[in-house]
Amino acid sequence: MKIKKFSGSTEITDEGIKKHFRNYEPIKALFELVWNGFDANATRVDVFVRRTELGGLDSISILDNGDGIDVANIDNNFKKFNESLKKLDDDKHGSHGKGRLAFHLLCQRATWYTRREGYDAKITINASSIKDYEGDYLERTNQNALLSNIGSGTCVELINFGNQNIPDEVHVIRLFSTEFGWYLALNRSRSIYINNSPITVPAHELHEEHINIENIIFNIKVIRWDDKPSSEKSYSYLINGDNKVIAKELSKFNNKVKFHSSAYVSSEWVDSYSPDDLEMSPEYNKNQFIYRQLMKELVGFQRKIYDEFLRRFVDMEMERFDANGYFPEYDGVEDGYAKWRKENTKAVIKEIYVADPSIFNKLNSKQAKILIRLIDKILVSNENNDLIDVLQSVVELDKDGLKKLSDQLNRTTLENIISTIEVLQKRQSAIYHLKEIMENRYKEILETPDLQKIIESNTWLFGPQYATLGAEENNFNVIARQLRDTVKDINIVSDSDIESGLTIDGVNRQVDLFLARRHPTFDSQNNEYFKCVVIEIKRPGVSLNKKHLQQLDDYAEIISKHPAFSSEHMRFDLVLIGRKISKDDFAIGQRLRNLKDRGEYGLVSDGKIKCYVKDWFSIFDEFELSNKYLLNNLNAKLGDLSKVETHKIVADLQV
Repeated sequence: MKIKKFSGSTEITDEGIKKHFRNYEPIKALFELVWNGFDANATRVDVFVRRTELGGLDSISILDNGDGIDVANIDNNFKKFNESLKKLDDDKHGSHGKGRLAFHLLCQRATWYTRREGYDAKITINASSIKDYEGDYLERTNQNALLSNIGSGTCVELINFGNQNIPDEVHVIRLFSTEFGWYLALNRSRSIYINNSPITVPAHELHEEHINIENIIFNIKVIRWDDKPSSEKSYSYLINGDNKVIAKELSKFNNKVKFHSSAYVSSEWVDSYSPDDLEMSPEYNKNQFIYRQLMKELVGFQRKIYDEFLRRFVDMEMERFDANGYFPEYDGVEDGYAKWRKENTKAVIKEIYVADPSIFNKLNSKQAKILIRLIDKILVSNENNDLIDVLQSVVELDKDGLKKLSDQLNRTTLENIISTIEVLQKRQSAIYHLKEIMENRYKEILETPDLQKIIESNTWLFGPQYATLGAEENNFNVIARQLRDTVKDINIVSDSDIESGLTIDGVNRQVDLFLARRHPTFDSQNNEYFKCVVIEIKRPGVSLNKKHLQQLDDYAEIISKHPAFSSEHMRFDLVLIGRKISKDDFAIGQRLRNLKDRGEYGLVSDGKIKCYVKDWFSIFDEFELSNKYLLNNLNAKLGDLSKVETHKIVADLQV
C-alpha cells in the first residue's frame, strides 16, 4: 500500500472545544475513549496505566477490538464535533463525536493507532491545537504492538501528562465499575480490563417480569443499583435480540431517594420496532399504542420495586436515627410506656418518611431531632389528628399513603389510651400491695432482703423522674455506700427512733435499704450531665426524726467534698424514706414547709445536691390524689389480701 499522510480540522475553535469540557473530571476522558471503543462494536476494551517510579503518569493506552477508525471517511469522524452521525442511534454513547477530545483534560498529546479492513493508520492530536489532526497510513510492521494480534481495532496512546494525575488502580477500577456497570450488565459479552484486572458489575438487585400486551409477551428486567452510576441516569431501554438499544426513555424514578435503576425490555416486537416510523405508516398507531401500554406496565413494575426498596431503606434510616439519638430519651417515664412511645413514634415517622422522603432525607441532625421530637409530643396530645391536616397541606400524599398514615395515627390514639390504662392499673396494684406490707406485714417482710427487689422494680414510687434509674453502676454504688457508712451513727438505732410497741432488738433484725445509680440526662438547655440518685429506705420499725435529717445533711456535705463527685457535670438527689415521720418531730416538718413553694414533694434542701424526706403513706396518698380522676373512672377491683401469703405479695411486687 502506498504510504500517504492526511490531515484536517474539527469544525469548531480550540476554545469552543475546551468549553464543552469545563465540568469534566479528568478520569472522564478515559471513560469517553472506552465508550468510543464500544461504539465501534468492540467486545473487549483494555486500559493500561503506566506510572513513573515517583508514581506519576507515564502513559495510558486504551485498546479495543472494535471495527477500527474509518480513515477513508475521516471527515465524518474527526471533523465532526457535537453532531450525531446517525439520528436516533440510542445504542451509541459517543455518537456526537466529541468524547475523543476530552483527552486534553489529562495530557498534551493523544495518538489513535487503528487497524481496519486491511489497512493500518495513526492519527495524532495535540492539546495545544486540539481542533487539528494529522494522520499517516502505516505499514503493518510499524503498527502499535498492542494491535499486532488483533484483526481490527484501535489503540489510543496518551502521553505528556504534566501535573495531571488519576487515582490509584483500586480507585480507578471502582470508578469504572460505577460508570460502566449498567452497560456490562446489559451486555454480558462485553468486558473492560484495567491493567488486566476485570471490571465487574457493581452490587445490584435483579428483578424480572413477563407481561402480555395484545398477545405479545415482553420480558422485563429491572436492575436496582446500590450506588448511582456516575454519568448514566436511570433509563428504560428497548433492546433487541442482539442486545442493541433500539430506544430509551428517561425513567420516572430518577429523582427518588437513593433509588437508581436500569430497566430493559425485550421481545420479538422490539426486534422489529423502529422509533422513527413515519406517522403515515399503517403500523404506526398500533405500535404507539403498544409502546404506551408497555411504558405504563413498566412504570407499575418499577413502582413495586421502589416501594419495597423504600420500606427497607426507611427501616435502616430509623435504625440510624435511633443510633444517633434523634428520638427522645423519655427520662422519668416507666419502661413499658417509654418503649411503646418510642416504637409508636418510629412507626409514624416511618410512614411520613415513606409518604415523602424529602421531608427527612435532607435534614441535618439538629433539624431531624427537632422535627421528630415535635411530632412525638403531638402524638400523645389531643391534637394528633391535626397532624394529618398539616401533612396534607405540605406533602403529596396519595390515597393509599394517606390511609396508612391515618390508620397509624388512629392506632396511636387507641394504643396510647390502652398503654396509659395498663401502666396505671399496674401501679395501682403495686400501691395496694405495698400498703398491705407497710400497714400489716412490715415486721415479717423486712426481716428479709426481699424489699430491695421490690424497690428496684418500682422506683417510680419516689417520683416520675426516678421511673427508670437503669442498671446498677458498681463503681458509683460502692463509693456512695462507703461515704454513707462514714456518717456518724448512721447504723445505730436508739430508743427514740423506734415505733411504739417495738423493741430495739426486733428492729435491728430488720434492714435499711440503699440504692445508688448514675445515668446521663439533659437539662432544660439540652446540656448533658450525670444525674446521681441515692435512695435510702429506713427499716420500717424506725420513725424518721431530726437525727435522720441531720444524717442526710451530713451525707450531702461529705459528697460535696469528695473529689470523685466534684464535677460540675454531676448533680445529686438524696432521698430518705421511712415508714413514718415521728409525730414528735419538728425539724423535718419545718424544712418541708419552708420549701413547699418549690413544688417538689418531700424537698428539704435545694441546690446541686437536693435532699428529700418522704414517708410511705404520703407516697401512697400522692399517687392516689394525682391519679384520682382516672382511678375513679377505672373503678378497678382490688381483691382482699388478708388471706394471701406474704411471699406471694412479695413475688408480685418484684415483677
